[in-house]
Amino acid sequence: MMMLATLGCRAQQTKVCLETSMGDITIELFDDTPIHRDNFIKLVEEHFYDSLLFHRVISDFMIQAGDPTSRHAEADASLGDGDTNYTLEAEFRVPQHYHRRGAVAMAREGDRENPERRSSGCQFYIVWGRIFSPLGLEKVQERLDTMTGGQTKITEEMSETYRLYGGTPHLDGQYTVFGQVTEGLDVVDRIQQVETNEEDRPLNDVRILRATVVKNQ
Repeated sequence: MMMLATLGCRAQQTKVCLETSMGDITIELFDDTPIHRDNFIKLVEEHFYDSLLFHRVISDFMIQAGDPTSRHAEADASLGDGDTNYTLEAEFRVPQHYHRRGAVAMAREGDRENPERRSSGCQFYIVWGRIFSPLGLEKVQERLDTMTGGQTKITEEMSETYRLYGGTPHLDGQYTVFGQVTEGLDVVDRIQQVETNEEDRPLNDVRILRATVVKNQ
């Protein structure tokens, strides 16, 4: 399945650095998703993410972390069910924020158990995705019309991004995007290519060594 900073940090959009076993990833958090922004920063400042695994990795799709049970998990353990004791209200901001490559979003339970599409309190994923053709995006739009009741539309700007840079447009309007990778996209690329088992867990652990809020200078 499936994260507070000082006012000085919020004067400009806050960034978080994930120091991973495969390199550093810097994420900018969006101010117009304040519930998710503040929760993520709170967990970072509590060192919640330190030593957690990227427990679910799917090539050409995304890398997922934040399961608290992954900190001391055995090599063959099944992961993904660990969470906080709360969920977060959805903050969909399409077309401002969408599932372009490098987008950071919160995981969640499925629609049947979670019709309000509330986010996990801690599990997040970073999008890799793939390049889409115009025809491919037309098919995605048909799917989005069904999944979101016609509320989510792929704009021309979004379409160009998905055609040139890639992403996972079929998730738009259904999972909250609350940040974007600004440095370390090459690290995300390396992680999404690692070998995994049948449950999408990397065969060799990929770990968040430390997560820190990047203070504005």
